[in-house]
Amino acid sequence: MSTPVEAALESPDDVIAERRHLTNLAYRLLGSPAEAEDAVQETYARWYALSRERRAAVDNPAAWLTTVATRVCLDQLGSARARRERYVGEWIPEPLPDRTEWGLSDPADRITLDESVNMAFLVVLEAMTPAERVAFVLHDVFRYPFADIATMLGRTPAACRQLAASARRRLRAARTTPPSTPGRAALIRDFKEAWEAKDIDALLALLAPDATLVADGGGLVGAVLRPLEGATRIADYLLFIATKAPALTLLERTVNGTPGLVAQNAGRTVTVAAFDLSDTRVTRIWAVRNPEKLRAWQWGEEDGNVMPGTGTDTASAEE
Repeated sequence: MSTPVEAALESPDDVIAERRHLTNLAYRLLGSPAEAEDAVQETYARWYALSRERRAAVDNPAAWLTTVATRVCLDQLGSARARRERYVGEWIPEPLPDRTEWGLSDPADRITLDESVNMAFLVVLEAMTPAERVAFVLHDVFRYPFADIATMLGRTPAACRQLAASARRRLRAARTTPPSTPGRAALIRDFKEAWEAKDIDALLALLAPDATLVADGGGLVGAVLRPLEGATRIADYLLFIATKAPALTLLERTVNGTPGLVAQNAGRTVTVAAFDLSDTRVTRIWAVRNPEKLRAWQWGEEDGNVMPGTGTDTASAEE
């Protein structure tokens, strides 16, 4: 007969089942699927580094894993801020695809696409201090009580409540539009068609006068290094791109849970654009071009498979 310790170790399903939750939490804290995966891997490494007796003595493995993952992410956030100060150009969180739109399977640890991962929301999170971000995400997104958050952060519940309140003020100041805004998909479609037609009047009608475009090339591909402000500057830039790269194909795709656009060249994704709206106009565009952030948008490049819906061999496609 197994001892209680052995029985606990022979039934690890409750521990493994936490992987999806931890991945979702880590992405919202870090803004990068790769960094989130690293944080989750580190969390499990620490769990399995415990002795058999210490693992069996943990009353609530899920809470233990969440606490450790949060602390790992908090450490990463501190180092990430230093790395991003040296980043070439603007830094945008890594965009997430809806894999079902490409006819691909959805693994159990796939990040859930909801309003807490839309690009506007993540960009505001980036402006928060690491402690604010952790307190806000844990409480307002995942509904952890401040008493639990205090244990994870090593602060008092009152201090954690103040951190979350400060984060909410930042979010309100950003005035982001809820991702469920009616007509969002139709507006993005109109924007795509105006861009394809090189119709500057139509683009200007769809862009708010004070609209902003931010591009992230990471110094690896061409991209504007500073935000473009104003509808006219953005429309002129988009027409320049359309003229310079006439072979680009624009696809309507879900980006971080909301309607966005994907630009492909010979079947290979070269840009993913997310949008924020106000009424019937585009107020902000985030264009991710850094190829290291577009790996989740490429399929079949390693083995020469065809990308869903393109009929193109992506292994030989060039930007």
